[in-house]
Amino acid sequence: MTKLSVNINKIATLRNARGGNVPDLLKVAADIQKFGAEGITIHPRPDERHIRYQDARDLKSVVYTEYNIEGNPEKTFIDLVLEIKPTQVTLVPDAVDAITSNAGWDTIRHQAYLTEIVQEFQRNGIRTSIFVDPVLEMIEGAKKIGTERIELYTEAFAHQYGLGNQNGILPYTESAILANELGLGINAGHDLSLDNIQFFKQNIPGLLEVSIGHALISEAIYLGLDNVVNMYLQKLK
Repeated sequence: MTKLSVNINKIATLRNARGGNVPDLLKVAADIQKFGAEGITIHPRPDERHIRYQDARDLKSVVYTEYNIEGNPEKTFIDLVLEIKPTQVTLVPDAVDAITSNAGWDTIRHQAYLTEIVQEFQRNGIRTSIFVDPVLEMIEGAKKIGTERIELYTEAFAHQYGLGNQNGILPYTESAILANELGLGINAGHDLSLDNIQFFKQNIPGLLEVSIGHALISEAIYLGLDNVVNMYLQKLK
């Protein structure tokens, strides 16, 4: 079964909108795991507009499943990850002012840069994953860098699926086949939802983990967090 890692950035956004500690990020993370999720994902940004760096530290003692920290590997982020030593670090090339992640790495152009960073995390026992578009050359580039996993950036698939075009999955299936041949683990995330997750899972061989935040938290407003987590788990079997 593909693992579900829940991104809790939106919980932090809600908390920060009012100040104080409601909702309690740590309790939500603990409850999500109790409901059955196999991981917690956070994506701290330099302006700390949702997840704060202290949240990342505090969650270390709460997350007993897989702890995945995403972000652009600038120095402050690298130092934070090396301090916390999560299960996995996912390297994402988002700009400081990006609302959300909007592209994968050019693993050819940035090969030397990413190789150095990946090796530093691996020396510290942290599994690495590189955020990539479903482009075969980028998958091959990720392999040369030495990362253990890739995370497929799934916005394009989700958009096409929403339009009724199921052929939007084809570049992802081809990328997954190549990743499997190269010995790369496959994660995926961005705009995956209850509507499209089962189809995506069925067409991605070797899918190890999905990271879902915005859609899952939005769906939980109507359906309840416990219920939604378990709906995802059923669709990922």
